Amino acid sequence: MRDAVEGDLGGLLAIYNEVIENSTAVFSNQQVTLEDRAEWLAARQGEGFAVLVATDPGGVVAFGSFGAFRSWPGYRFTVEHSVHVRADRRGEGIGTLVLVELIERAGTLGMHAMVAGVEAQNAASIRLHERLGFSVVARLPEVAWKFDRWLDLVFLHLLLG
Repeated sequence: MRDAVEGDLGGLLAIYNEVIENSTAVFSNQQVTLEDRAEWLAARQGEGFAVLVATDPGGVVAFGSFGAFRSWPGYRFTVEHSVHVRADRRGEGIGTLVLVELIERAGTLGMHAMVAGVEAQNAASIRLHERLGFSVVARLPEVAWKFDRWLDLVFLHLLLG
């Protein structure tokens, strides 16, 4: 596990686009480009936020990041995170390792709270978060449309520190 560098962008892009194409973990059906991911990485790192990668000899197997929850100043101590694992490595505990490190990094930066937005039927992600101390605090019914159906969004919350 380490901080992401520009050379990791191809691996991040492949994971992210596979998630977009095959799951409801990202509420989008539009693939992103290498340029999009480069801008995203530069923006996150420029703001001092963590972008982490887990690698093996074959490349990036997972990545995670956090950024501002909302743009208003009152939210400056709250971050929202995401973690994505390569399809062939899911279920091995890699996502847990990435999320544990993100929680630690957010605490080190003086953040007070961490939020996750998870599609309500993604039981594995909800269980992962709950195992690490997150609590479900809200459910927003039918707020997203993907794969010709409405999706509910669950917010999970963890106080840091």
